[in-house]
Amino acid sequence: MTDTSIMHIGLDDTDSIKNGCTTYLAALLIEKLLQIPVQFIDYPALIRLNPNIPWKTRGNAALCLRFQHQTQLTNNIKQSVLSIWERHSQINNKKTNPGIVFYQNRIIPKELTTFSHQTETGIVTLNQAVKLIRKIGVEALGYNNCRGIIGALAAIGETLTNDYTYELIAYRIPKNWGTKRLVDRESIFNMDQILQPYVFNNIDKEKKRVLITPRGPDPILFGIRGETANIVKQALELVKPLEPIERWVIFRSNQGTDAHLTCVNSINELEHGRSVILNGIVSSNPKIVPVRHVIFSIKDSTGEIDCAAYEPTGELRRIAQELVVGDCIEAAGAVCKATKTKSLTINLEKIKVLFLNQKILQQNPLCTTCQKRLKSMGKHQGFRCEKCSKKFPYLKKQDTILPRTLKLGLYITSTHSQRHLTKPKRRFGQEKHGEPAMFVEEWCSYV
Repeated sequence: MTDTSIMHIGLDDTDSIKNGCTTYLAALLIEKLLQIPVQFIDYPALIRLNPNIPWKTRGNAALCLRFQHQTQLTNNIKQSVLSIWERHSQINNKKTNPGIVFYQNRIIPKELTTFSHQTETGIVTLNQAVKLIRKIGVEALGYNNCRGIIGALAAIGETLTNDYTYELIAYRIPKNWGTKRLVDRESIFNMDQILQPYVFNNIDKEKKRVLITPRGPDPILFGIRGETANIVKQALELVKPLEPIERWVIFRSNQGTDAHLTCVNSINELEHGRSVILNGIVSSNPKIVPVRHVIFSIKDSTGEIDCAAYEPTGELRRIAQELVVGDCIEAAGAVCKATKTKSLTINLEKIKVLFLNQKILQQNPLCTTCQKRLKSMGKHQGFRCEKCSKKFPYLKKQDTILPRTLKLGLYITSTHSQRHLTKPKRRFGQEKHGEPAMFVEEWCSYV
């Protein structure tokens, strides 16, 4: 019987702002590996890491390829992969820090899955990654400051057993890179209408915008996000490209799963750079700051923190404006570092309204004779009527309870401003757990 082995290959930070794409490099590697040949044991993984990392690339994504192969082919596989990786990584760009990791074991150790969770929710150092590499015995190679090794290692450890989605990415022929992408707009909206709710974040209904086509010079023509591999394949048949497709690949991903959010018990536990879910009582009424951002505060027994719903968040900004002191909410978003002019702030992605307090309007009393609003004569001095000059030294302001239009429930930032990891409303109730379904008959294609 032929001796076989399992290999996991992690990749990260091979692209730059002007060129390259790590998913495209993965697609090239898949083509080569299938020719060797190997047998993939899972879809290639597209893993989004902590979106708050200051040195992140565009989507802060890392990739992992998992496959079974004949043991005697191990060296041939590594040499072939390294050759393609070095050729297509932006090694000469000082701001690009490619990393690649090889791990040969059927079982992913718990330390590695824990490390992966940390890279999705917090900030991890290269020293931490190197220590883990030495402990569990993986091979790693990096260029420049080697920071890509962190994401490459994390991609291997994220086995997507909690929840996952799929993305089919189609790539352009090289001569079209950097030019305007040509895809029939109507076909994309038609695809979303036919396949909803099993596709998500491919269009923005509010702004009537297409979201599947990126804007940069990378090789991607479009990426379709959905709940199953079969669904994104159906979507591919419905979307009409108006330029040639060189290749396409279906990835399994943590996109749209809220993998970056961590529940914290109290305000004094917050750390900048993390994305959190926190319960609190609204402690200051919302105010609008320049450029139409909405700021309010929440508090608990340990402290107080500002929450910000920025103008691009759309509906979330409108909901934030309707909150009043005493409302109880669950706030979800990134904790932004305090500065000399700004305190620690949660940049909101979601608001869950748990309890609505009474909204009270304080008004001056009415004149008993004229039925007109009285004017104050000064603090603790009562009121007088400007029309009949009658004075009321002992009257106080009256409270009027106003109706609330805001309802209990979950509110999420508008589609066009959602991060890759943010779970959209369409996905609630469609979470998946455990091993993925069997491979579809065709999960990648190339010329």
